[in-house]
Amino acid sequence: MSIEEGKRAPDFCLGNTDGNSVSLSDFRGNHVVVFFYPRDDTPGCTKEACGFRDRWTEFQQAGVALLGISPDAPASHRRFADKYRLPFTLLCDEDRSVMTKYQAYGKKVMYGREVVGVIRSTVWIGPDGNVRRHWRRVAKAADHPQKVLEAVKG
Repeated sequence: MSIEEGKRAPDFCLGNTDGNSVSLSDFRGNHVVVFFYPRDDTPGCTKEACGFRDRWTEFQQAGVALLGISPDAPASHRRFADKYRLPFTLLCDEDRSVMTKYQAYGKKVMYGREVVGVIRSTVWIGPDGNVRRHWRRVAKAADHPQKVLEAVKG
């Protein structure tokens, strides 16, 4: 399945930092921004997550739920969220199945070499469950949260 703007986003169910299940369908009727990132507490991922944190109030005012997804385990997510005071939900995709559905896992180029791994990307899903926008490969993690906020507000 491919992620296409205007088409239905695939539903998913993943565990959060407390081991509770969270489904995309839980947010039906609301805007949702799902950002996929490679690893907790790494430089680029921290800049991106903190960028979303710093704009948290504006996302809330715009009626947008934020979900961060990486392959990290719940304990890692808990430490990451506590260390950087991340107010949004982090979900664990340890087998990378959701990332694969959302084209956030696969071949990419790192340091001039082709590797397989998590592709930093973001999907904005509208209240109807359809993809409004898909940022396929985020190049500048620090600048990305502002661009997403501008898109959902504009």
